[in-house]
Amino acid sequence: MIGARPSRGAIVLLASGDFAFNLYWQSVMIFLVFYYTDALRLPVAAAALTYMVASIWDGIVNLAAGLLIEGRGGRGYRRYLLLGAVPLGVTFVLAYLPPAWGGAGALAVILGGHLLFRTAYAFVNIPYLAMSARISADSDDRGLLAGLRMLFGTAAAVAVAIGTQPIGEWVSGGKEGARVYLFAAIAFAVLGTAILVAVGAIVKEVPTPADRSARPPLLAGIRALARNRAFVTLNAAMIFMIVGVTVLEKSILYYFKYFVGDEGAGRLALASMGALSAVAVPLWIAIGRRIGTRGSWLLASSLAACGMAVFAATDIHGAAATQWFLIAMQAAIIGLHFSFWAMLPDTIEYGELATGVRVEGSIFGVAALLQRIATGVATGLMGVMFAAVGYVADTRLSAQTLAGMRGTIALVPLACLVLAALLMLANPLRRGVHAQIADTLARRNAG
Repeated sequence: MIGARPSRGAIVLLASGDFAFNLYWQSVMIFLVFYYTDALRLPVAAAALTYMVASIWDGIVNLAAGLLIEGRGGRGYRRYLLLGAVPLGVTFVLAYLPPAWGGAGALAVILGGHLLFRTAYAFVNIPYLAMSARISADSDDRGLLAGLRMLFGTAAAVAVAIGTQPIGEWVSGGKEGARVYLFAAIAFAVLGTAILVAVGAIVKEVPTPADRSARPPLLAGIRALARNRAFVTLNAAMIFMIVGVTVLEKSILYYFKYFVGDEGAGRLALASMGALSAVAVPLWIAIGRRIGTRGSWLLASSLAACGMAVFAATDIHGAAATQWFLIAMQAAIIGLHFSFWAMLPDTIEYGELATGVRVEGSIFGVAALLQRIATGVATGLMGVMFAAVGYVADTRLSAQTLAGMRGTIALVPLACLVLAALLMLANPLRRGVHAQIADTLARRNAG
């Protein structure tokens, strides 16, 4: 186990890498499907299914990345940031490269660029996440790291939501349409690459006893994960949370364009949601210290489910009212994300005590696999359900189509958030449990 507590500076420095990753991730989450449908003019079902395929592929390569780095932590994880930062930036630009022709060839180019980006992202991001298990074995330190990572991610989300359009227009010299997104991607890639190289070059990792042991066989590692109840229940809850939140978040631009009639207000809502996170994250860190991260999850999921129930039961369609509703939802959603990332490293020690096998890289690889699959399924589900009720981009939609879209936006997240809360009740990492596990492992390793 890791003995010495890290400095606050070391935690902040490691957390700053999340700004770079979220320049890429938030752009893909917020704009890519909208870019496909309303800039490249892909049919919504094709755009959503393309995104779903890429998300499932993303999960597979995240698992591969986790398995690759498993047991190789003795040489450090940061070298993957140094080697992969430039390829990641290049492939991100390729994901926004408009195809030079139409038809099936264009779809192949779009999908190919997206798959290359997801592959590069996995092989840089998974080692970065694995570094969070090396910064400290203390739950409070890990909670602080998770919170600071979210603050940096929040800053990136605001930059992406507010800056994509003006930055793209400025860099491209006032171009319109798909080229705006391309030139914004170039700007984000330059900044993101520089940050990741700096983090990889400066951050120092602390070895663990696992570095001195043999790499666990693949099947033994998989069996250990399957027997790790803390990991299994946390990720089961996460899957439903991601599906619900993704459907809501990916519907925002569509809702403001076709229900509210003000697309600009939708971009402002996204930026406001990001800005709110800067306030919500410290609050959830404090709540987590008081009631534990499992308790934080249960509280956040309950609040989010209540919010979606209100949305489903009332007619919220004005720009200001919708923005305030989304800001309130974001305050609860931030609590879910914080709780997940704060709890995930703790499942390493829980599994080590329960199975005798310490699994690090695979923990993050499998979690990312499940997260990406959930995101892809949610996006595909949204696209298919929108198409089924008659959605066609840039047309006047019928009342029946709008009602069907609103039902998707309201009911799918509500059902998923309720299930996420129920599943977390089975998670064994109640307040104080991880500290007892860490002490037990420390005595065992000392002996």
